[in-house]
Amino acid sequence: MKSTEHAIYRQADSLGGVELLQASYVRTNFPRHVHEGYCIALIEQGAQRFYRDGAEHLAPEGSIVLVNSDQVHTGRSGTDKGWRYRAIYPTPNDLSSMMREMFGPGQMPWFRSSVVKNPYLSQCLRNLLNSLEDTSNPLFSETLYQEFFRLLAKEHGLKNASTNDRLLANPPAVERIKSYLESHFSEPVTLEELASVAGLNKSYLTRLFTRHTGLPPHSYLIQIRVRHAKHLLRQGLSLADVASATGFTDQSHLHRHFQRTLGVSPGRYSKYLH
Repeated sequence: MKSTEHAIYRQADSLGGVELLQASYVRTNFPRHVHEGYCIALIEQGAQRFYRDGAEHLAPEGSIVLVNSDQVHTGRSGTDKGWRYRAIYPTPNDLSSMMREMFGPGQMPWFRSSVVKNPYLSQCLRNLLNSLEDTSNPLFSETLYQEFFRLLAKEHGLKNASTNDRLLANPPAVERIKSYLESHFSEPVTLEELASVAGLNKSYLTRLFTRHTGLPPHSYLIQIRVRHAKHLLRQGLSLADVASATGFTDQSHLHRHFQRTLGVSPGRYSKYLH
């Protein structure tokens, strides 16, 4: 395993641009964050320790890490020598047509397991990731992609909660705040604005939002900004323009939060994808 931290992001053109990651870390400690897509990672060496669903988990070599879309989690080494892994990040939209047949229109799987120790599934994921490194046979990659995610969803995916269940999990006030932050991510949002949107006092709003999302409002807003920054970098915008368009005060501000969330600087991320 390499002693230095490194991460390489790229897109799988044969899968419509699904994001891929190949990384090795020893000292990196990812704070609580979310991804737009599902995180499906194969631990190839070492072990990863991470938080998900209110508990700590350890993923050893050969296991699969499962994190649902927009689910708060962390990441750090589970050994003193670090961990090496490859991951694929399909968004709900990327999987929608495939999952419609299994779960019904508008429904997506919720992976209940945080760590899967199944040699056959791990080999299926390894075969998929290997195939995506060779762009000469897109049909083969697409077939493996379909087979793996259908099998994963069948064995470890639960049907999404009903609308009523989701509302109980996230009260309407929390949903209003999330929607407002999504719509105003590039602006200097204040707690006073959110209190007005939610119809709550600022202190209770912060406690309620943090309890139901796993992140305080400001941290949640940063995650939205990082996600939009990724999309703009993929389009080829400059770092200065991306920082300005996503509400970061400057390139340094963008760099700091981008690096903390993704383990790579925005400049290198842009370079990998162009």
